[in-house]
Amino acid sequence: MPARKRLIRLLIASVAILGFSAIPFAEVLAGSAKPLVYPKARKGDVVDTYHGVKVPDPYRWLEDEHSPETRTWIEAQNRITLPYLERIPERAKINKRLTKLWDYEKYGMPWKRGGRYFFTKNDGLQNHSVLYTVESLDGQPRMLLDPNSFSADGTTSLSGLAATDDGMLMAYAKSAAGSDWDEWFVRDVETGKDLDDHLEWIKFSGASWTKDKKGFYYSRYDKPKEGQELQQANYYNKLCYHRLGTPQSADTLIYERPDQKEWSFGGKVSDDGRYLIISVRKGTERNNLIFFKDLKGQDPKVVELIRQFDAQYSFIDNDGPLFWFRTDLDAPLSRVIAIDTRKPDRANWKEAIPQARETLRRVNLVGNKFVTTYLKDAHTQVKMFDVNGKFVRDVAFPSMGTAYGFGGKRHETETFYTFTGFTDPGTIYRYDMVTGKSGIFRRPKVDFNPDEYETRQVFYKSKDGTKVPMFITHKKGIKRDGSNPTLLYGYGGFNASMTPYFRIENLVWMEMGGVYAVANIRGGGEYGKKWHEAGMKLEKQNCFDDFIAAAEWLIANKYTSTRKLAIRGASNGGLLVGACMTQRPDLFAACLPAVGVMDMLRFNKYTIGWAWVSDYGSPENREEFEAMYAYSPLHNLKPGTAYPATLITTADHDDRVVPAHSFKFAAALQEAHSGPAPVLIRVQTKAGHGAGKPTKMRIQEATDIWAFLVHVLDMDGIE
Repeated sequence: MPARKRLIRLLIASVAILGFSAIPFAEVLAGSAKPLVYPKARKGDVVDTYHGVKVPDPYRWLEDEHSPETRTWIEAQNRITLPYLERIPERAKINKRLTKLWDYEKYGMPWKRGGRYFFTKNDGLQNHSVLYTVESLDGQPRMLLDPNSFSADGTTSLSGLAATDDGMLMAYAKSAAGSDWDEWFVRDVETGKDLDDHLEWIKFSGASWTKDKKGFYYSRYDKPKEGQELQQANYYNKLCYHRLGTPQSADTLIYERPDQKEWSFGGKVSDDGRYLIISVRKGTERNNLIFFKDLKGQDPKVVELIRQFDAQYSFIDNDGPLFWFRTDLDAPLSRVIAIDTRKPDRANWKEAIPQARETLRRVNLVGNKFVTTYLKDAHTQVKMFDVNGKFVRDVAFPSMGTAYGFGGKRHETETFYTFTGFTDPGTIYRYDMVTGKSGIFRRPKVDFNPDEYETRQVFYKSKDGTKVPMFITHKKGIKRDGSNPTLLYGYGGFNASMTPYFRIENLVWMEMGGVYAVANIRGGGEYGKKWHEAGMKLEKQNCFDDFIAAAEWLIANKYTSTRKLAIRGASNGGLLVGACMTQRPDLFAACLPAVGVMDMLRFNKYTIGWAWVSDYGSPENREEFEAMYAYSPLHNLKPGTAYPATLITTADHDDRVVPAHSFKFAAALQEAHSGPAPVLIRVQTKAGHGAGKPTKMRIQEATDIWAFLVHVLDMDGIE
């Protein structure tokens, strides 16, 4: 331990013995010569009434991020946060180590169209991975698309790809500054040149080509009002067909529902080219409808095959008029069914693969076999079945981790997948569908020894007795004496599963002696439909109880202590952190809520926020309002409370969870906070919710977060 650190700890201990708070003194020794004075945020007199309950909203003005007053407030916050982080002595070494570890070749899984393969590669520190094409895996790749050329500062990214079946044309999407809005273009793969096609106002949509290569299907919204592109609510989605060589204004409207403003449409052309499969969704609700259109038939009408929002249906493939779906209908862990569209009555539906003990998450049809991906206690199992549902084989993996990929066409005899874990950077395998053998295609070389680390899975009991799994990863040989800095991560919503995954920033955290824990709390999809629903709407408090119980378990089992425990989450996970820190401010030393949903009474007012009602409930429903109001982070801050050290992170172009959530929470937290720990907000410019963020920005953000934790948790940092 450096001598300076030992001196600080000795002085802190001495001051604490005398009965004084040691943290301000530590701040002075660490270089913060003056106590933090937060910007004064004006308190307005806005009061809303929900079901007879008057709810003040004094920082409503911060919802207008373009107003001079809001910009002044943001600049004032940055004048505190950025110098504070820059003065942390360990920050430079952390940045150097992150940069060094990040600098390794990163390959994306190959995928095949026609006689050529496509894959992405990042040389190491490129802001974005580059797309290459090659006709054989041992051939010389040719660069096809370099997203690093999209913008000088790297803030415009590649956000979507779709190639024709023969691999000769490719539609691709760009996203600027991390926004969810995409612009689509078309490139000739042979020449590497773009055609004249240019499509705008597309969000949450892919592109699906027709077999004749004359055009593709996509979904779009109407152009928002000028100046409201990042805030206006997104309603009235439309499914369209774009014919190459024509302007977007001439695109054919395939389907819309003016009577259902919340419906959205995803169009996919079946692999045989015969059908357009239309998945109809209402917000983020699991349940969906299925329509289809016969592209070669005489009747151009859209056929409503599944017309009730009673279950989740995911189209797999078809054998002529026989359609296969993964569904949780009468199967909370999901199964595979077959529907003959000539006899669509439910009485005629057939079960192809029954529900198993594990959660069925994905199904592909490759090499005339169903490739099924299951979750067993939040790690991957993959099983093969023939088209009649007969079991063929398991896919063997090297350890407990996450496998993803297994894409391809029904006639193909090879596929690719990536296997990763908390200490496995993600090895890409080529899988032979005939022999069942896996061979390494690419194995990344990262400057660390994975044998020095270990991952274990534990199960703990939540407040109501529910058994919850948690992964714990750290250096081998740590002492369980309560002294280990520990970062607990969670999400708990929207049916998303938190499975083992490698991140350079987490490796650096563990190199510094940190323990990294991931709790698979309710609200996710780890155990299917019931696990998800147990963390929704009126049951949302279960998510917070599960996370708090995970923290208590780590402390009780001597991994860490309150003064060494930090929690982190993003988006819905930011809500998780915000709710837990307001409910149990005594339990944590540091909190890292990122791009979080903090105002549970107004989340549905902006962009796609209305869609989250399926998971959160609606403030317009009395019972659901009462549940949300009881945990909403913004509304449960208590004046005079000493909150944990907090670093809130958001971005100015986040049009998924608008930054107003974080702005209002930061202003209210700084006003309510009575303790000495720093409560700061870091606002990234020219960035969004997270997708497409350039490498340099990701390294900078990780540097600031780890420096903050090293400082407030009194860690040694990089030796």
